[in-house]
Parts: sequence; C-alpha cells; structure tokens
Amino acid sequence: MKLTDGLRAVAIYDAAKGALVLLAGFGVLSLMHHGAQNAAEQLVAHLHLDPAKGYPRIFIDAAASATDAHLWLLAALALAYVGVRWIEAYGLWLGKRWAEYFTIIVTSSFIPLELYEIFRHTTVMKVVLLLINVAVVWYLALELRRVKNGAEEQTP
Repeated sequence: MKLTDGLRAVAIYDAAKGALVLLAGFGVLSLMHHGAQNAAEQLVAHLHLDPAKGYPRIFIDAAASATDAHLWLLAALALAYVGVRWIEAYGLWLGKRWAEYFTIIVTSSFIPLELYEIFRHTTVMKVVLLLINVAVVWYLALELRRVKNGAEEQTP
C-alpha cells in the first residue's frame, strides 16, 4: 500500500464517521415538535425490549424530558463533530501534515472515553471501534516519524 493510500483510507473513515453523525443530528432535529418520547417508545417496541425495565425505561424517560433546547444542543454538538471529522478527512486526503497531527490529537482524545465505555459495558462494536482508532493513531504517528526521519537523512 502506498503512503497516500493509507492516508486516504483514514480520510474515508473520518468522512464516513462524520456522515453518520450528520445523519444522527438530522434525526435528532426531526424529533422536534413530533414527540421524542413517541419515537423512543417506537424504537424500544421495534427492538422487542421491555419498556418498563432498565435501559429502555431510562431511554424513554430521557426522551420524554428532552426539550427543543436540548435537541438543538445535541444537533449543534453533532454538527461540530462533523466539522472536525470532515476537516481531518479533507487534510488527510490532500496529504497535509497538519491533518495528521490534528487527527492524532482528536482521535487520541476519544480513546479514554472509549475505554471507559468498554469497561462499563463491553460490546464487540465498541472494542472494534477502539482498535480501529488506536490503529489510526499508531499509523499516523509512524507516518510522521517516517517523514521526520526521512527529512533528517536528507539534510547535509
């Protein structure tokens, strides 16, 4: 795999994460004035969960207490996340060094949160996403080191 292929693979991964969160943000906004509680109850029923127990009940209660201001805040946070991911993807796609540093910083900042979530409740998806993010950070760190070592060897 060429160096640019690896950077472009990470760029596609970041852009896809951004697109997924953008869709979720639109989903949150679509709940305004239409009853977030009703949507939560329908989702719980669709998943064949008991709406009176545990997490389904917490989810329904949270949806019932969500105000338009809460939904706008969630949508704004989603948009900010999308912006960060798409800036990373753009820079990586073009092979910009600043994007490699930026992606390492942003992706590394989520790893402690991902570990906490795994220790709280382990799922295969959480572990896979953690491993992918660790691999992205590791790959980009190696790329930056390779470029730095290549530049030092070329100076007289």
